[in-house]
Amino acid sequence: MDLFDKNNRFNIANLVTYLNVALGVVAIYFIVQGDFFTAIVLAWIAGACDIIDGKLARKYGLSTEFGIQLDSFADFLSFVVMPPFLLFYALKSGIDNPIEELIVGLVFIFYIISGLRRLIEFNLKVDAGEVAKYFEGVPTPLGAILLWVLYLLYSYGIVSSVWIITLLVITIAWSMNSKLKIPHP
Repeated sequence: MDLFDKNNRFNIANLVTYLNVALGVVAIYFIVQGDFFTAIVLAWIAGACDIIDGKLARKYGLSTEFGIQLDSFADFLSFVVMPPFLLFYALKSGIDNPIEELIVGLVFIFYIISGLRRLIEFNLKVDAGEVAKYFEGVPTPLGAILLWVLYLLYSYGIVSSVWIITLLVITIAWSMNSKLKIPHP
């Protein structure tokens, strides 16, 4: 198996992306277990994988349509599903009744659908290996970082209102599909 063969579905860039997927799944497991610290560490490692896989693909000419779709799936799991899952589980301790929990849950579903839409729109606009100067809308990894910041603000009691955090989640979800110009690193 040639790790530097563009047509190999298990080339070096794709292997790093598969690791990103695995880390996202394992992070969700730790969230359910109540071990938020381990989940966050795994999420940050997944973020590093997201950076590394793209650099490897460009450096070794491994960019393919398959790789783009695989990267998007990894982003969906690690940066669109896992962070709101973490924040929702953290907020549950401050939610008083099932109706409030349902409303907050629906907001997080809105976030996930917004992130999915953003990834699909991005994939429709980008060619294999092409890197734009600006992102249109907040990229999903940045959205994830913003949710982690909200998690920290809530966990340390800096923002203790579930409803303020929920409103900020709605704002971040909206921003992913906005016309905001975000410089590409």
